[in-house]
Amino acid sequence: MANLKDYVRIARPDHWIKQLFIFPGTAFALFLVKEVTLAERIIPIILSFVATSFIASANYVINEWLDAEFDQFHPNKNQRPVVSGNINLTGVLIEYSILTILGFVCSLLISKWVFFMELWLWIMGIVYNVKPMRSKEIPYLDVLSESVNNAIRLLIGWFAITSNHLPPVSIILGYWMGGAFLMATKRFSEYRMIGDKQAASLYRKSFKFYSEKSLLISAFFYALMSVFFSGVFMIKYRAELILDIPLICGLFCIYFYLSFEKNSSAQKPEKLFKEKYLMLYLIIILIITCVLLIVDIPWLNWITKAEMINL
Repeated sequence: MANLKDYVRIARPDHWIKQLFIFPGTAFALFLVKEVTLAERIIPIILSFVATSFIASANYVINEWLDAEFDQFHPNKNQRPVVSGNINLTGVLIEYSILTILGFVCSLLISKWVFFMELWLWIMGIVYNVKPMRSKEIPYLDVLSESVNNAIRLLIGWFAITSNHLPPVSIILGYWMGGAFLMATKRFSEYRMIGDKQAASLYRKSFKFYSEKSLLISAFFYALMSVFFSGVFMIKYRAELILDIPLICGLFCIYFYLSFEKNSSAQKPEKLFKEKYLMLYLIIILIITCVLLIVDIPWLNWITKAEMINL
């Protein structure tokens, strides 16, 4: 018989750390929208984190239920409560409904735009998991439809700060492609761990169409696109941030390296905070970015102007 602990497990509260991805959205909004201060938006920011956590957990609940027949073929996920038969459909539907309502109520306390983003995130959970769409079974679309949640989190963070302005499209696309890189790398690490195409296909149908080579190439493409769109944003809004580009490229390389390790944390992004060198590198990037946002470097603005070719 299922107990409360089993139902808590399928909501994956340990994955709530992923909602930290909303905070770059708040940072971009505070940087670009000058009439708003952090102090006056603390409560909306906290509520947006809570609302997104509830909606994400609702998506995890249906994911665990609908993936049970496939998770039994995964060397680690075959121990999940639904696979073990400890969970019943009625309990799943009740938990899913409660989490959804809590998420929507929290988002409505912030603004209608945050609610729309949470609704979009919730719909993507259905698109990704529920037939007939079930995008997780379609190669490449599985990565893109899951990683768009990254862009949605950015938008949630943005609208937690302001509902009067829209964020730049370039940074949304850059954030989406960054998420696609993370997801493709996760797929590669999973595929490599299982080590057998047929066995991998039983766990995830899209693996039938993938290979290690195709997954690596796609991840490389997403990384390039992320850097491209991020560069467009930097040139347009803050030329000093161009100096972050080499560091971002290094970050992608470190993540690539992690994906080759046995039982790689790339398979479980919620465990990445345990990678001390990766966290140290992220802290360094954060510090340098903060400095670049404050310190003006006039010659960087000069080299972005077309007039520079007229010597």
